[in-house]
This record gives sequence, structure tokens and C-alpha cells, in this order.
Amino acid sequence: MSHAYSRNYVHLIFSTAERRKKIVPVLQPKLWAKLEDIARAEGFEVTAVGGTADHVHVLVAVPPRFSVANTVRVLKANSSKWMNETGHLFAWQQGYGAFSVSASNLSAVEGYIRGQAEHHAKRSYEDEFRAILKKHGVEFSEQRVFG
Repeated sequence: MSHAYSRNYVHLIFSTAERRKKIVPVLQPKLWAKLEDIARAEGFEVTAVGGTADHVHVLVAVPPRFSVANTVRVLKANSSKWMNETGHLFAWQQGYGAFSVSASNLSAVEGYIRGQAEHHAKRSYEDEFRAILKKHGVEFSEQRVFG
């Protein structure tokens, strides 16, 4: 084959530095749109963005020329820069979660991501992230994840 063909969907999760509640509700739609703009400018597709004041979920189709780590780096660096340039002292936490999503499960994950505000009325970020790690069979240390 002369070209690379792929469709790799990844559910990304990353939080604000020290999980501070820096993404206030009025700012959320602007930041979600900015994440989509950043992806479009870099040549990859975001199909859903959602989150709360202290974290974001992004469903992205990672193109063959990008690694997951590079995709996260581009999204975090450019969105953090935009936040600071628009007058919001802001930083993302260093780590992230990245979980593959099958094509057959896309609509369920998109709905989950878009419903974050309602979801977190009942469940904390920490409980949510633990459950996602367990669901995907990822071994983790509480201290390293939330320390």
C-alpha cells in the first residue's frame, strides 16, 4: 500500500493542575470549541468534548502520523496557551488517561462525554477515573494517580 489507512478512536481524559476548578461553566463551551479547533488545525478529528470545572474528556480519531502522546501534547499545550492568553491563569496536570474505543461503541462514549455535568452530579472525578481504569484493565497506584 502506498498510504496509511486507519481509524483509531481514543477517549482522552486529563485534569487541571492539582485538579483545581479552573474551567468555570461559562468558559467550558469556549474551551471545548477551542480543543476542536486545535485538532482541526493539526489535521485530526475530535468527535466529542465534555467535562467539568476540573477535567476534560475528548474523543479523538488519532491519525497515523500522530501518536497518542503527541495528540495529547498538542491539545494540552495549545489549549493551555489559549487559556492563559485570554486572561485565565491555567495549566493542565502532567498526566492523562487514554483508552481505545471501538467503532461500535462510539455513540455511547460520545453521549457519556457530552453528559459530564449530569454524570458528575452523582460521581466524583476520582471515582469516575478509577472505574474507567478498572474497566480497561489498567493497573494503577492510588498515590500515583491522585497523589
